Amino acid sequence: MDPLDVVVVGGCGHVGLPLALSLADSGYRVGIDDIDAAKIEQVRSGSVPFLENGAEALLRELLPSGRLELSADPGLLARTDTVILVIGTPIDEFMNPSVRVFDKVLDDLVPHLKDGSLVVLRSTVFPGTTETVERRLRAAGLDVEVVFCPERIAEGHALEEMRSLPQLIGASSDRGFDKASRLFKPLGVSIVRTTPLEAELAKLLTNTWRYMKFAIANQFFQIAHRSGVDYNNVLDAIRRDYPRAADLPGPGLAAGPCLLKDTMQLSAFTPDHFPMGQAAMQINEGLPNYIVDTLNSREPLAGRTVGILGMAFKGESDDPRASLSYPYVQDPSFVPLEKVVADSDILIVAAPHKAYRKLELKGRDVVDVWGITGPIRL
Repeated sequence: MDPLDVVVVGGCGHVGLPLALSLADSGYRVGIDDIDAAKIEQVRSGSVPFLENGAEALLRELLPSGRLELSADPGLLARTDTVILVIGTPIDEFMNPSVRVFDKVLDDLVPHLKDGSLVVLRSTVFPGTTETVERRLRAAGLDVEVVFCPERIAEGHALEEMRSLPQLIGASSDRGFDKASRLFKPLGVSIVRTTPLEAELAKLLTNTWRYMKFAIANQFFQIAHRSGVDYNNVLDAIRRDYPRAADLPGPGLAAGPCLLKDTMQLSAFTPDHFPMGQAAMQINEGLPNYIVDTLNSREPLAGRTVGILGMAFKGESDDPRASLSYPYVQDPSFVPLEKVVADSDILIVAAPHKAYRKLELKGRDVVDVWGITGPIRL
């Protein structure tokens, strides 16, 4: 079998597949390893399992080139000296980091690695994970370099941002840094060198900062709403021609697979459990309850039909992971948009998809804290 320049483990997901496509588009022979055999076959057939701008067209362009090879067999790893792990640290039901998945992946990885390999951790990990992985692989008798090179893209814009945003490389040795730099050089991005722990914290702090900005936006909205004022006027008064407030977000359901998870990881890493992050979690996770309580205070919801528009965690996405829309759902089957709009007593915009701007909602009882269908309203 021909050697591969790099193998992406977890390569059919939102992080792994755009990276694999970008590397193959840069000229690398790329192996995609994933435990989901159905997704492997879907990608092999030229279909991307999720929405990502430009990804499907690029996939279909690359498949005939022979620069992509897909397999659910980890034996693929024996044909390369560069492995990218797209496996992060999840949180458990108690909001604590869980390393069980990572431990299993490492157990599966060890038999296929060879001396001199570069192992790149790509997804967000609990601080200290990179050094722990390197120690564990060396204890297994492997002379390998382990670096942390976090993805920094926004879902839906991965292919564009992969080639425009600086790449952090958290490396503890010059050899590891040089290998990782050569790996990412064809993408044409600038490189920022840090230690592994600095890179791990940089990724967590970036996502936590976004989560906290959304939390203060949601808290401000609730304060103004309880006061009985029009928050659209308040926001306009804050932002208009005033540069120091231009970055204040509007309110909305702050969800998804990264922001809450990473904030809770930072909380677990910090001796005082990061009270500002805990407060942000309570505000953002509590916004659906605030909406329900407000509606109930006007007229009991029992016996009324509530329609939820948008089940993804953000606008223009098909990703439902950690979506705050789901607490409203009793039946897992979805109803066509036209039926929801026609049959609902109350419509709640849960994800700000652009398509909702065109809906005819005049005279309808609408909750839209995003302001995608018109003014912010609850």
